[in-house]
Amino acid sequence: MITLFLNLGGGEIFVVLMVVLMFFGSKRIPEVARNLGRGLRHFRNATNDIQRDITDSVTEVKKQIEDDKD
Repeated sequence: MITLFLNLGGGEIFVVLMVVLMFFGSKRIPEVARNLGRGLRHFRNATNDIQRDITDSVTEVKKQIEDDKD
């Protein structure tokens, strides 16, 4: 049996998709997926911003240490 995602098989994924379809309905699924995508994009952008801030801070500290040595 092929392991797909988080040890879920094909039948289990099918059941999950059917529950999602029944819960949200076919008309709301695109809207839910779009909002989920937007949320993931915002999260990824925030993560990148934090990583960039940390990298910039480390670079500044390294520069200050090198300037103090001179």
